[in-house]
Amino acid sequence: MAKATENKIPGLKKAAVLLIALGPERSAMVFKHLKEEEIEELTLEIANTRSVDPTLKEEIVNEFYEVCLAQKYITEGGISYAKELLEKALGKDKALAVIGKLTASIQVKPFEFVQKADPSQLLNFIQDEHPQTIALILSYLAPAQAAMIISALEPDQQAEVARRIATMDRTSPDVIKEVEKVLESKISSLVNQDYAIIGGVDAVVEILNAVDRGTEKHITSTLEIEDPELADEIRKKMFVFEDVLLLDDRAIQRTLRDVENSDLAIALKGANEQVQTAIFNNLSKRLGVMIKEDMDFMGPVRMKDVEEAQQKIVNIIRKLEDAGEIVIARGGGDEIVV
Repeated sequence: MAKATENKIPGLKKAAVLLIALGPERSAMVFKHLKEEEIEELTLEIANTRSVDPTLKEEIVNEFYEVCLAQKYITEGGISYAKELLEKALGKDKALAVIGKLTASIQVKPFEFVQKADPSQLLNFIQDEHPQTIALILSYLAPAQAAMIISALEPDQQAEVARRIATMDRTSPDVIKEVEKVLESKISSLVNQDYAIIGGVDAVVEILNAVDRGTEKHITSTLEIEDPELADEIRKKMFVFEDVLLLDDRAIQRTLRDVENSDLAIALKGANEQVQTAIFNNLSKRLGVMIKEDMDFMGPVRMKDVEEAQQKIVNIIRKLEDAGEIVIARGGGDEIVV
């Protein structure tokens, strides 16, 4: 393949060709993640691109695929792992060239060394740190990893750390470097000199969606007292069991198809009357009677078991939403589907 895309075509032109190749629907999804000025520049470039040579289009798409593949391997196992796999797939020279394109962005990624660390070991390092320091570190971790750590913190720390993640905006590179030094970071000298945008409400919502129900309820109830506006903003972006009321009948029926009857009976033992009514209204009469009999027969149930059963159902709802099979009407008119 000719090296037509190597250092001969401006990045903006490459991006425009790639978006043309992806088609309008996928390009629209990409635009959602860009800044206004970037969208304007790309739109103008696309408008000025009258035709694209098929060979050039293929080269640019292949280059994009190779970079994405490299980034995936790096995320999974680091640069050495990515280099090894890419060499097998693309050859040594091509692998080095692809990784070279990503080197700058890889080097500036803070806390890369802890992202593969065992959460329990990491907890030992940070549990006695200031809540702001813990919040900064958790903001750079995967939600599942951060959820395990925040769940293990002392109850009075959990809500404070969650609040600080949610209200975090921009963090000085000097502060990031200092925190990395405390954790004996291997990459502190490679931190990006631009201010890093991390944390925010979306970050804390992802973490809360991954923690156990007890931790989630403790953090949200504490925030409702200490910072009601923030708690309301977080809740609007979250889905908890009681939010079954946000689903329409068709969505509830679709969800119930994937729920075990035993889990449903236990979950409803701790549900309020409105939720119970919404669920039973979407069960067949025969199944509804059976579930009610199961609830009566099981007697008192531990709150922990109720919360676990409810969380299973919430996880099913979240998966169905991610798959586009159901829609959750989270406060606001933009969720209306016709």
